[in-house]
Amino acid sequence: MKITFYGQACFSIETKGKTILTDPFISGNPLAQHINVEDIQADFILLSHGHQDHILDAVSIAKRTGAKVIAPYEVHVWAQSQGIENTHPLNPGGKWDFEFGTVLCVVAIHSSSFPDNSYAGTPVGFVIWNEEMSVYFAGDTALTMDMKLIPMLCPPLDVAILPIGDNFTMDVKGAVIASDFVACPKVIGCHYDTFGFIKIDHEEARNAFEAAGKELILLDIGKPFEV
Repeated sequence: MKITFYGQACFSIETKGKTILTDPFISGNPLAQHINVEDIQADFILLSHGHQDHILDAVSIAKRTGAKVIAPYEVHVWAQSQGIENTHPLNPGGKWDFEFGTVLCVVAIHSSSFPDNSYAGTPVGFVIWNEEMSVYFAGDTALTMDMKLIPMLCPPLDVAILPIGDNFTMDVKGAVIASDFVACPKVIGCHYDTFGFIKIDHEEARNAFEAAGKELILLDIGKPFEV
């Protein structure tokens, strides 16, 4: 499995010959200005909620690549209203088998609205698995006891992608606890540094995970990483 970070909560996950893109916010991210959105490929796009820093480039990428958009119901309806017909709605507790594997939609504690402030439904996270890998993409979330259900419902995780920036989501301390809840000691951080409210001390964050016997991976934007 190859994972490429494109900033904020946008990752490309390559598995079984398919490319899954999460929460594409690239063109509006000052930290990702060296990335050409037109070069990004996707077979599937997972959207965790409706905030602009998670959906900004979803429509253009989906239309250019023909990728199927997988999203909570209200975001799926919004995507169709933008001219994307190839969509699949999922809500918390539901799962579906796609060409690349199974996606389970899980609880996230956050808010969700579209850029025009209209209602965007319930924010979610996703667990993705097949015979090659198992990944938890938490989306934007607080620490929640519901995370303890993931090891009961899913194969053992190879990696958990967790927000660590605080203010709008859980912080590093919360993410360390979350890694316990989901029984995954290998964590890739997201939702940090993009703007002032969520800037973190990288060394301090890594040390907090190391002290707990875990690994925090902070990826360079645009550089592939093999898991």
